[in-house]
Amino acid sequence: MRAIVITAPGGIEVLDLREVPRPSPSHAQVLVRVHATALNRADVLQRQGHYPAPADSPADIPGLELAGEVAELGPGATRWKAGQRVFGIVGGGAYAEYLVTHERLLAQIPDSLSYTEAAAVPEAFITAHDALVTQAQLRASESVLIHAVASGVGLAAVQLTRALGAVPFGTARGQGKLERAREYGLEDGWAPLESPSRLAEHARKWSGGRGMNVVLDLVGGAYFPASIEAMAPLGRLMIIGTMAGRDATIPLGRVLSQRLTIRGTMLRGRAIEEKIAATRAFEEQVVPLLARGIVRAVVDREFALADVRAAHERMESNESVGKIVLRVS
Repeated sequence: MRAIVITAPGGIEVLDLREVPRPSPSHAQVLVRVHATALNRADVLQRQGHYPAPADSPADIPGLELAGEVAELGPGATRWKAGQRVFGIVGGGAYAEYLVTHERLLAQIPDSLSYTEAAAVPEAFITAHDALVTQAQLRASESVLIHAVASGVGLAAVQLTRALGAVPFGTARGQGKLERAREYGLEDGWAPLESPSRLAEHARKWSGGRGMNVVLDLVGGAYFPASIEAMAPLGRLMIIGTMAGRDATIPLGRVLSQRLTIRGTMLRGRAIEEKIAATRAFEEQVVPLLARGIVRAVVDREFALADVRAAHERMESNESVGKIVLRVS
């Protein structure tokens, strides 16, 4: 099969399209013919040598999400039939024509979605739903602040927040990205020019002085303490990414006086049982919203598998809105 291989840690030049052996499914696994996958920041970090794949995933083939069709069932796999359209998240290996994964880490693609659209869904919506609903326990009428709001996860979070009857606000690199996010339900936003130090001022204005009930921080760095200052009593802060830095100070007085909850989250490093639970919640609560058009996949651009270097260039430009998709077959 064809696959994109990381030949050595480095820049986009280390991504090479090669012929590699096709994997075979083992117990409770299925072989999926991948039609499309989507890029994630983790792919860039893995390519650079900063984020190794889990032990049960290919070490040199990136790709954390897929849309495709079931090609073969492994021993004991009973949930799917050959030819069914499926999507989901994996530990790696999706930049390839075939991959194997546990049968319960997949969900059925709604008939209304193309493979390109479906590939833009799993990582963004499973991450956003797990953070907002399963962990932060978002309730109707609450206010939600989403950093990097025009990213794949950010736009998924905006739509899910609206679908749950809550109100989404956000930050982004520029006004153009905020305007795009408004198309998907963003109530209001702010584009910090240099520092997020005035974030609390904007949060109080948006919330009538109360502050934000939930914050999804996909940025980290200076955004972390600024977010704490922007929160309402009993607020919940979910740390999802650290693009702006892994280190930050914590205003403990604010955390104590407001009785805040701070929680870090990531999908890739979880035990398979936790990943299955997140996928099942996505299947039961988000896929019906996709099928009815209440929430939508957001595709920035689509590239052929052979153009993977250009796709990575697009991601590293920080100009994308939504997901960058690779068309595999």
